Amino acid sequence: MNKIKDAFQNKKAFIPFITGGDPTLEVTKKLLVAMQEAGADLIEIGIPFSDPIAEGPVIQEADVRALAGGCTIDKLFDTVREVQDQMHVPLVFMTYINPIYTYGKEKFMKRCAECGMAGIIVPDMPFEEKGELAEVCREYGVELISLIAPTSKERIRMIAQEAEGFLYCVSSLGVTGVRKEITTNIRDMISQVREVTDLPCAVGFGISTPKQAAEMAAIADGAIVGSAIVKIVAEHGEDCIPYVAEYVRQMKEGVAAV
Repeated sequence: MNKIKDAFQNKKAFIPFITGGDPTLEVTKKLLVAMQEAGADLIEIGIPFSDPIAEGPVIQEADVRALAGGCTIDKLFDTVREVQDQMHVPLVFMTYINPIYTYGKEKFMKRCAECGMAGIIVPDMPFEEKGELAEVCREYGVELISLIAPTSKERIRMIAQEAEGFLYCVSSLGVTGVRKEITTNIRDMISQVREVTDLPCAVGFGISTPKQAAEMAAIADGAIVGSAIVKIVAEHGEDCIPYVAEYVRQMKEGVAAV
């Protein structure tokens, strides 16, 4: 299985996000390969869900499109497995606790392992409840990625001490979406993390330009971009692949220039 730490090995990582099944599962397969070829170091795949509470309108609308198009968790697992042999960068699911429990957490992690998923991100699962999934994740070799937000130093340190894979640093309180500027003191968040762990830190929520990505990568170990990519998919539909690939290439250049 791909190891998440490899995405950050001796480089700054660029991590794109797409919603699985948007606009179709066939396009999702092609996007995964195209983004990898364009320079993505790790790829997040959102599992479409009817109540994505961490997401802004762009990704909410993508979830609606994917579900309307017939995307299910089983179909998404099958889709990832079909391109598994072509992928050499780690893949991570972003989902919510309800779909995992509805599907069955043991079955979910087993299927993650079967299709080579390196980790999962569950934004609506509080740190205090991570034990609900931690054991079964370990059993199947799926790393449970923790999120830290600009909150108290004590909470950041507490989460960072037990984190694995990489730390997803939320740049702004609120939901995902493109922002003109990021005003959170990311450098301070990262320094607090560094007091307790050397785990890689990647910054997400709000990044959309190569300049923003470079600024975040200069402070952290990588940059995560979702809404800006999902907007390209929404604009171009099934013809989105070259447009997304070019965007990923530009963003990777921005991150790599640090």
